[in-house]
Amino acid sequence: MDLLNGGNAPATDLIKDGTEATFMADVVETSQETPVIVDFWAPWCGPCKTLGPMLEEAVTAAKGAVKMVKINVDEAQTIAAQMRIQSIPTVYAFFKGQPVDGFQGALPGSEIKAFVDRVIEAAGGESPGGQLDDAVQAAEEMLAEGAAADAAQTFAAILGEDPNHAAAYGGLVRAHIATGDLEQAEAILNGAPAEISTSAELEAAHAQLELAKQAADAGPVAELTAAAEADPDNHQARFDLAQALHANGNVEEAVAQLLELFRRDREWNEGAAKTQLFTIFDALKSNDPIVLNGRRKLSSMIFA
Repeated sequence: MDLLNGGNAPATDLIKDGTEATFMADVVETSQETPVIVDFWAPWCGPCKTLGPMLEEAVTAAKGAVKMVKINVDEAQTIAAQMRIQSIPTVYAFFKGQPVDGFQGALPGSEIKAFVDRVIEAAGGESPGGQLDDAVQAAEEMLAEGAAADAAQTFAAILGEDPNHAAAYGGLVRAHIATGDLEQAEAILNGAPAEISTSAELEAAHAQLELAKQAADAGPVAELTAAAEADPDNHQARFDLAQALHANGNVEEAVAQLLELFRRDREWNEGAAKTQLFTIFDALKSNDPIVLNGRRKLSSMIFA
């Protein structure tokens, strides 16, 4: 499934070795229609050997929305002087014959992709990152509407285009949680690339998986409510009640019970109430009113 509908220009046309003689044609003239990224490098430059291939990969992934020219500064000293290249690697992006963006030094892959996306969007194009983000949004809507299997397929297709897309990876985990396949969700989560393993999207998916596991063992709300009311200091009953409430979709009341447990005995069971609260908060969006109110109340107790 190809989510990117850009042109399929061959890589040989997208990426060229430029010279002083071809600079006008390859960069200035070509950039009248398509943005051109120029990589100023030299054979003796160590960081250039890392940056160059990553730039080429990002440009190739854009499928014609941007082109790239590589300029060896040792063989193009006049252009290097005109562009005031003081250190390498230096990268400039041209559009309509003018530099529109650039950076010096090596960057991590994620920032290189963001740079390429920014250049494409500045030229009025649609970047691969932007298209994938649109696809993620569509998959999220499927998931919200209950079409978890369709959402999982879309998230998987996005990961086929960009295996390190944290939002799609987290979405795929959550889609399997929604279908009840917790083992598969956990397997996917455990197989996450190291580059995104600590991202907010995967942290949220992990929290949702933990809550889903708890829900499978949750007790009956009515009985646990009665037990907690009969003995307000029965901390285990209150904790179990909070889990049961969350499993039944009553997240706000679950948070209230955990806050009450924390108020009564914050150290109970190695701080289980606080840990559970943070798991619930991590599973929700950071601007969710339940999170904002819950964090505020918890902080007031901690610092009281």
